[in-house]
Amino acid sequence: MSVFDLEAYLKERRALVDAALERFLPGEDTPPPTVHRAMRYSVLAGGKRLRPILVIAGAEAVGATAAAVMPTACALELIHTYSLIHDDLPAMDDDDYRRGRLTNHKVFGDAMAILAGDALLTFAFQLVADNASLVPDARVICDVVAEIAAAAGTAGMVGGQVVDIESEGKTTTAETLELIHTRKTAALIRASLSVGARLGGGDAAALDAIGDAGQSLGLAFQIVDDILDVEGSLETLGKTAGSDERKQKVTYPALHGIEASRREARRLIERTKSRLGVFGARSAPLCALADFVVERKS
Repeated sequence: MSVFDLEAYLKERRALVDAALERFLPGEDTPPPTVHRAMRYSVLAGGKRLRPILVIAGAEAVGATAAAVMPTACALELIHTYSLIHDDLPAMDDDDYRRGRLTNHKVFGDAMAILAGDALLTFAFQLVADNASLVPDARVICDVVAEIAAAAGTAGMVGGQVVDIESEGKTTTAETLELIHTRKTAALIRASLSVGARLGGGDAAALDAIGDAGQSLGLAFQIVDDILDVEGSLETLGKTAGSDERKQKVTYPALHGIEASRREARRLIERTKSRLGVFGARSAPLCALADFVVERKS
């Protein structure tokens, strides 16, 4: 049995996403130019492009193409980037570096960084609406919008961030920690996979399986992030390491220890791959991505 070439897959899909982002985003000279420069500065700074690639892989798992879901794939990257811009602000995590370069507010100021984030979130839903012309039944866009909004809002990413902020410096239970990670990180990763399959025409069984897989994958991703914040460096991570401890954030390593955290991440990845089994050979990219998530160093 041949080994799936994940490196080639990621390189090709990342190039497709980067080209589409370049194409979709307003040009730097489009009025008002400052906010468009700020938007492009953070979006085009690089990154793993994990969420848009998951949208594409979710579509491919049910037999659709990258082209059919590209606007929505890019929308997920815009939502993720907006959240990073806002997370880095002095009122939140107060970070100086992201993706190996100065954070948005360090270059454009706090007010423009806030507006750039707001604009990216808003533009993301315009891209999802634009995806209607690429699918057989445009009514599916209603379900996609609802799923992404839930994953990004108070039931998902924003809600997780709220609990995360309110838990800083406090004794926190394992249940609260899982709630934070499930909402703050796993919800958007789960939605990325799920909306890709939904746009690709996946049936109820496929959506159920891929949603479960996305949930486990998202939790594993955040646990590994917690571990890397302890063991990584600015050079490898592209952002300042050790920030969780400095801000007295609740994390898996702080609560359970490094080794137990590694074991839990691996268990979640195995569960992810088990749920993906229903897709047969089409699950190869996602299974390889799952292993990459738990083995990554940045």
